Amino acid sequence: MPVSSPPHPRQPTDSVVSAPTVAAAKGLAPALRRRMACWLYEGMLMFGVVFVAAYLFSTLTQTRHALDNRHALQAFLFVVFGIYFVWFWSHGHTLAMKTWHIRVVDRQGRPLSQPRALLRYVLCWLWFLPPLALVRVLELSGSGAAAMVMGWVVIWALLSRFHPQGQFWHDALAGTRLVHHEPPPRQQKKK
Repeated sequence: MPVSSPPHPRQPTDSVVSAPTVAAAKGLAPALRRRMACWLYEGMLMFGVVFVAAYLFSTLTQTRHALDNRHALQAFLFVVFGIYFVWFWSHGHTLAMKTWHIRVVDRQGRPLSQPRALLRYVLCWLWFLPPLALVRVLELSGSGAAAMVMGWVVIWALLSRFHPQGQFWHDALAGTRLVHHEPPPRQQKKK
């Protein structure tokens, strides 16, 4: 009786390949847990971008105190973030998205144009602007402000459950969608 060997660990089984492929064909978003893990990873990577941009800003403006030029620094960071995200999204994904096998495309599945990526960037601020406005109105600070922002992030993420394809609502408004993207397999060199 022939004994079948288990699949090679690097070789995907049919069930592993078909689930994301079927979901992508239907236009369904990757799992919320995976998108939020990607979101958190992106936040960690942004620390480096903020550090370099803030250092450049403070050097060029000769800022000596952290609160000097605070609003100008915030505007500068808004522009730097915009350049970062628009460039990467118009090329399909950021480093965090590439790590988590997520790609951003338009409704037809094509790569984003820079204007559409810019629109997505502006609409992505829906993750933060509503709670920040409320924090300002209620004059919250410290842990109250952090709780308000984190509570809204959770609510905004869970609202994607009400989208027919599980997309975030800022993606629906921008005409974009997140899809599973499996990179092509590497070709092994012959010895």
